[in-house]
Amino acid sequence: MTRRAVAPLALAMAGLANETRAGTGGDAPYRWRNVAVGGGGFIPGIVFSRVERGLVYARSDMGGAYRFDAGEARWSPLMDASPLSGDFGIESIAADPVDADVVHAAVGVNRGDPGAMLRSNDRGRTWIRTEVPFRMGGNEDGRGLGERLAVDPNDNRILYFGSRHDGLQRSRDGGATWDRVEAFPLKGLGTPVGWTTHGGLSFVVFDPRSGRRGQASKTLFVGVADPHEHALYRSDDAGESWRPVEGGPRAELSAAKAELDDRGVLYVTCTLGVGPNGVTDGAVWRLDADTGDWRDITPPRPLGGFMGVALDRRRPGVIMVSTLNRWRPGDTLWRSLDDGRTWTSLREAARHDVSATPYLNWGNARPDFGWWIAALALDPFDGDRLIYATGATVYETRNLSAADQGRPTDWKPWVAGIEQTAVITLISPPKGPRLLTGFGDISGFAHEDMDRSPRLQFTTPVFANTNQIDYAGRAPDIVVRSGTPHEGVGSEGHDGSTLAWSDDAGLSWKPLGRPRPASGETATPPDNPRMDLYRDAPITVSADGATFVLVTPQVIWSRDRGVSWRPCAGLPPLSRPVADRQDPMLFYALDFRSGGWFVSVDGGERFAAVASRGLPDTTLDRPLWREIAFPLKATPGHEGDLWFVSRNGLYNSRDGGRRFARVDGGLSVEMLDFGKAPAGSTYPTLFAIGTRGDVRGVFRSDDRGRSWVRVNDGRHEYGRRFRAIAGDPRQFGRVYVATDGRGVVYGEPA
Repeated sequence: MTRRAVAPLALAMAGLANETRAGTGGDAPYRWRNVAVGGGGFIPGIVFSRVERGLVYARSDMGGAYRFDAGEARWSPLMDASPLSGDFGIESIAADPVDADVVHAAVGVNRGDPGAMLRSNDRGRTWIRTEVPFRMGGNEDGRGLGERLAVDPNDNRILYFGSRHDGLQRSRDGGATWDRVEAFPLKGLGTPVGWTTHGGLSFVVFDPRSGRRGQASKTLFVGVADPHEHALYRSDDAGESWRPVEGGPRAELSAAKAELDDRGVLYVTCTLGVGPNGVTDGAVWRLDADTGDWRDITPPRPLGGFMGVALDRRRPGVIMVSTLNRWRPGDTLWRSLDDGRTWTSLREAARHDVSATPYLNWGNARPDFGWWIAALALDPFDGDRLIYATGATVYETRNLSAADQGRPTDWKPWVAGIEQTAVITLISPPKGPRLLTGFGDISGFAHEDMDRSPRLQFTTPVFANTNQIDYAGRAPDIVVRSGTPHEGVGSEGHDGSTLAWSDDAGLSWKPLGRPRPASGETATPPDNPRMDLYRDAPITVSADGATFVLVTPQVIWSRDRGVSWRPCAGLPPLSRPVADRQDPMLFYALDFRSGGWFVSVDGGERFAAVASRGLPDTTLDRPLWREIAFPLKATPGHEGDLWFVSRNGLYNSRDGGRRFARVDGGLSVEMLDFGKAPAGSTYPTLFAIGTRGDVRGVFRSDDRGRSWVRVNDGRHEYGRRFRAIAGDPRQFGRVYVATDGRGVVYGEPA
C-alpha cells in the first residue's frame, strides 16, 4: 500500500509541513525558550553526516529530533512546530549520504499514533509528511535498535525501512511514497495486542562498493530482532531477492545495530531481548561481506548485552561497542584496535566533568558512567571524537586515543539545546527560585537561572518522580513535595520517604517520615488494593506554612513537620483539600462523587459540609485522587477566591465556595494557574492550557477569564504535549509550561 505526501507548508523556523495543522500565529506575540536542564532523557540514536563535517542528528524517544551545527555549537530542536504528539517519538533518523541538506525521519511515539515518514530539504527546518500504514514505536521497547531507516549512498532516491510489525519497506522516490518489499521473506508479526511489542527488522545497511553514483547499490543487509533462526538477511541484486546469511549469532539473539567499513567488514551487536531494559546476554560478531566468513569477537561479558557500535572511518579495524544492562559493575564502552581480537574497557579510567549539568552527580561525589547506552557514534572526520548517550545525557570526548596509551579519556555532556525530559509538575513561587519543577526519572529542581542547568537538584531525598509541589501562600519559604521513591543513585541517607519539605523556598530539603495508618484507616486505597498508601500521595500546606495536609484515602494533617499525623475529621474518602492562599485556617474540598462542598476553619482538623450553589454535575469531572493537575485552585492573595476547572466550563467563587459562577471566555480550559497582575489591577493574570475551536494551546486572560489570548503559536506547538502550567507571580506575562518530552518551556511577551 502506498501513501502519498500531503502538500507542504513551509515555515520560517524549525517545524513540520502539514496541511491539517493550525495557523502559525498566536493572538499575542511571545518569545519562547527552554528552561535549561541539559539532556535529561533517553537518546537512542546519534547520526553523523558522512558528507559534511560537524553536522549531526540525534533522535529521542519522546522529545523529537535535534540537529547539531558546528557553526552554532548548539543543538536545535526540529519538531517544535508539530501539533502532532506522535511526531516526537523518533523511530529512526537518516542523514542523506549525498546531499547534506536532506534528512529523513520515521516518527510515531507508539503504535497508537499514525505512522509517518518525514523528509526535509533544509536540514529539518521544515518537513514534508507522508503518512504510512505501518506503525512505529519510538518510545516502545526496542527503540535503541537501528538505524532502521537508510538511504542508498549511490542513489539517494532509494530508501529502506525495517519496520517493527510489517516487514521491509522501500521508497524509490526520495521518501514520497512507500511500499512493502514483497520479495523479503519476513513479512512481520503484525501489530501486537496489549503492551508487548516487536523488535521487527532492526537495521538496514548498504554496501556502497556494490553500485556507482546514480545506480542502486546491489548489496544490502537487514538485521532481524524478532525471534528467528537467522540474525541477518542479504540481497545482492538491489533488493529483488534475499537470502539468510548462514552462521553467525545464535538463534535466540536479536541483531541490534551494525556498521560496515570500507573493506566490506560488517560488525553486528546482538542482545538477548530488545532492550533498553531486560537484556540479559549478548554478543558482537564480525562478517566479511566478500567471503561470508563470520567471527565471534565478543568482549568479556558479565551479564548484559551489547548494542552500540561505531567505526573509525580512517583506521580500518578500530571499532567501539557499548554494553547494555550490565548493571554490575556497570555499563562500559569497549575499544579494539585489532578487529576485535583484543579489547580495552574505557569505564575504569574515564573522567566525567558534569559541571555544566550538575544533576548528573545524583547527589553523589561523581557521576555514573551511564546506562541504556544504545547510541554510540565516532565522528567520521575525527577518530578522536566519540559520542555516547545514556538514559539521562549525551557525552562527548575529544581525546579518545588517550585510551590507546593507557591514559584516561575525558568526557563532558554534549547537550546544549537538548531538553528531552518528561515534566510532571511545576510551580513559580513569589520568592526564592523563580521556578520549582518535578520531573519524571530525575526528581526535580530549583531554577534560579533559566539559562543554566540548575545547581540544586531535589535531594535528601531524591525521588524518581516528583509529582506534587506546593508552597505556603503567605509564607512561601515553606514548600512541600511528594513523589515516588528512587531506588538507584542518590537515594542514600533517607528511609525511603516519598515526602519532603523545605524552609528555604526549595533550595534544600528534609524528608518527612512515613506516616503510619491512622486508627481505623484501611492500609490501601479502596479503588486499588495493591497501591502503596503513601506513594505519590498529594501534599498541601496552609497559608502560614504551619499545617501539612496529606491526601491518602483518609486525609491526614500534621503541625509538627510530619512527626505525627492525625485524620481530618468530616471528609468523605478520597477527598483532596485545597488550602486558602490567605487564611491559614481555611481549607476547601469538593466530593466529586456527591457534589458536596466541605470547608475547614480550624486548619484542616475538622471539615463540615457547607451549602454551595452554581457548581455543575461534578460526577462528570471526577478526577483520580492523586491527580497532578487538580481541577480546584485557590487564588493567591485573595481569601476565599477559588476556581474550578470542569468539563462543563470554568467556574469561579469569591466567597469560599458558597456560590460559583460560570465564566464563559470562549475557551475550554484543562489546566489553570495564576501570574502577576496586569498594570492597574490587583487580581492575578490567569494562564491556561485549553482549546479554542480546533486549536489546543497556551492562553492568557487579564480580565478574570472573560476573554483569552493565545500566547503560543504555530512554531511552538511542542506536539501539544502539555502536562502542567505555572504563571510567574513576579514578572507580568511570563508563563512556564511542562511538556511531555521537551522539558520546560517558558514564554514572555516579545
